[in-house]
Amino acid sequence: MTMKPDTVDDYLAQGCGRCALGGTPECKVHRWPAVLKELRAILRASGLQEEIKWSAPCYAHKGRNVLMLSALRDSVVVSFFQGAQLTDKDGVLEKPGENSRFARYWRFTEAATVASVEARLLAYIREAIAISESGSTTPSDKADTPPMPQELSRRFEEDAEFKAAFEALTPGRQRGYLLHFSSAKQASTRENRIEKCKPAIFKGKGWNER
Repeated sequence: MTMKPDTVDDYLAQGCGRCALGGTPECKVHRWPAVLKELRAILRASGLQEEIKWSAPCYAHKGRNVLMLSALRDSVVVSFFQGAQLTDKDGVLEKPGENSRFARYWRFTEAATVASVEARLLAYIREAIAISESGSTTPSDKADTPPMPQELSRRFEEDAEFKAAFEALTPGRQRGYLLHFSSAKQASTRENRIEKCKPAIFKGKGWNER
């Protein structure tokens, strides 16, 4: 496995380092160099602070995470942490997953498209910054994060590296796993799901990511 990036330049050069494809042409990051470059330029122009978190470019305002830039297999996404609160007058935002509460994606596949929506993207970012500064959260009419299953707690007690890998996941991925594990009625099924998901957790992926 490749080393995880320390800077966004590292990320663009070698990938996120979550799997053995890092640094190779098959790496997801290397499928979208032009799109990533165009989006990064806009995000940096927005005044947000650029850093690496969860092995991907993250952009913050006054210490609060506002959005992330991520390369997927089929696209590049700008993921707003509090995207559920954005007005989204253009209807471009998507839920990353069925159980996503807060985050919303804006998906891109062409550099020319990025350039054509720069003003609109900056407007979304300004709104996201305002939401971050207000300290408001998405209304709590959504399902709460389920408690940690006892089977998972025991695994963490037995395997500190596994616990660290889980805690290094984004909050949304952690919640997805907890929902996946907790939805099983039988303890044996929960144990099996945890075991099957361990490789993906160590790679920093969500339970339904491939």
